[in-house]
Amino acid sequence: MSNATEDSRQGLLSFPEVVNEYAARTVATGVVVMSATYVVTRWGWVLVLLAYGFLARVASGPRFSPLALLATRVIVPRLPFSQRLTPGRPKRFAQGIGATLSLSAVIARVGFDAVGVSQTLVGMICAAATLEASIGYCLGCTIFGALVRRGVIPESACEDCADISRRSVAA
Repeated sequence: MSNATEDSRQGLLSFPEVVNEYAARTVATGVVVMSATYVVTRWGWVLVLLAYGFLARVASGPRFSPLALLATRVIVPRLPFSQRLTPGRPKRFAQGIGATLSLSAVIARVGFDAVGVSQTLVGMICAAATLEASIGYCLGCTIFGALVRRGVIPESACEDCADISRRSVAA
């Protein structure tokens, strides 16, 4: 399914039901670069861009995120791989964790001048994004699946997440 088709079926503030794993990993690579840049340089504008990107992706998938648009419209279409689709809800949950950590980092930095705290929070983002970018392991997706299996999130939210064997068959 093309990105244009996916976009036309979504509301303005919605997240795709399925996402291309290669696009998610490409976005994660950008997050690693931005996160590492902030941790090393402490440039506040990088932190603000990082937080904006997570908020934009949680709100509407790639629609308002420059990094996600670059990944889905420019980089991934040029890769020599076919799409590898994965459920969108766990990815949105993972973006929500990133949004929470990055906004907390902005508040720590701007509100309390706690640069070290903000660097630690962004370092956590960097670690999780590195796992996604390098080996395709989504920590937020793993947490989402565990919450589904424990009944905290209804199984209907993601049947593939509730039954991990379904993912093995699909792969």
